[in-house]
Amino acid sequence: MRFIFRPPASQAAGLLSLPWEQPLETWEDDRLLEMAHRGISRHVVRFVEVDGMVYALKEIDERLARREYRLLGELETLGMPSVSVLGVCVERAWIDENTPQDAILVTRFLDYSMSYRYVFSHGHTPQTTDRLVDAMVQLLVRLHLAGLFWGDCSLSNTLFRPDAGSIGAYLVDAETAEMHATLSDGQRRFDIDYAAERVGGELFDLQYGGLLPPDVDPVEIAGEIPRRYHALWDELTREEHFRPDEQRYRVAERVDRLNELGFDVDEIELITTDEGTRLRVHTRVAEAGRHRTRLFALTGLQVTENQARRLLNDVLSYRAHLEQKEGRPVPETVAAHRWRSEIFDRVMGMVPAELDDRLAPAEVFHEILEHRWFLSEQEGKDVGTTAAARSYVRKILPGAPSTLTVLPDVPGAPS
Repeated sequence: MRFIFRPPASQAAGLLSLPWEQPLETWEDDRLLEMAHRGISRHVVRFVEVDGMVYALKEIDERLARREYRLLGELETLGMPSVSVLGVCVERAWIDENTPQDAILVTRFLDYSMSYRYVFSHGHTPQTTDRLVDAMVQLLVRLHLAGLFWGDCSLSNTLFRPDAGSIGAYLVDAETAEMHATLSDGQRRFDIDYAAERVGGELFDLQYGGLLPPDVDPVEIAGEIPRRYHALWDELTREEHFRPDEQRYRVAERVDRLNELGFDVDEIELITTDEGTRLRVHTRVAEAGRHRTRLFALTGLQVTENQARRLLNDVLSYRAHLEQKEGRPVPETVAAHRWRSEIFDRVMGMVPAELDDRLAPAEVFHEILEHRWFLSEQEGKDVGTTAAARSYVRKILPGAPSTLTVLPDVPGAPS
């Protein structure tokens, strides 16, 4: 039996005491967990908590496990939205003299994530459907820009996570994926058509099981995926033509548009011809992260890009409040430090320990800001963040589902 782990391998030390020589479905260990938000899988998948970290273990053919281990590592290096791989256990004990055991791929559990089945069957709204489709399309476009042919794009192979009023999508299964320098139109078309077909089938499956809201049409949603994909791909890769005197503002306008969509510009190419100027923009495949980087530098908080944008707006608002209150300019770094200690940390301290696994702290803060706006509209005045936080923690947060539940103490729990 052999273990292969990515740095920092020290995280894997606590996993070594698990019964790796046994088939995964027969494991009995008090560290095993059942994830309330998990989806379905054609493989045996179990979850385990070790040293405060949660890991997903998937039993799979060794050749595929090694391949997926390498590809997930490449995607993580590129900054792609995917699960983070820790390692793989190979060359395990044989089931019998003719049958070797499959390998076990180990990935880090994506905190606060959920499957599409959970999203549609708990608190679904029409806006949720739009956000799920947009999230899947953005994920597929990012992967294609990076040169990844997925080959198995579906809702089942995707995890979703709330992101400041939006939804982020993350690749969770790369068994069939292939990395290339660039993708052909045919490869991209296969992924798009396959995704539409699989999504339609998965939603029909939910409909048959009575889990799909009546206002959701599987055929309509499946048809939206190619349309939205092509619209986004064209926005990111199209070549523009304009007059020389338009050059400065047209370039700035295009860059700003790409930033708004969550992408960075890697390279700009201007080609001058007799007819005018042609603009080619090479889009960076990694998440832009401008707001995340700035918020981290100012406050030390590590959050998603949309959450960072929302929190930075609140920092800016708090800075203006301080300057008005104190009658003097307040440096941005000072305002951010005070916002962290006087606002954010204070609000997070109001969340009871038994509720701190419901949503990421930054997502909780975003929802409190939304709740503050709602309460202020109702009362015709600003109710303040503290009052909004008390109301939110008392009335809304308890209704959010818990991420983890303890696995019942039974052998051979189903995957």
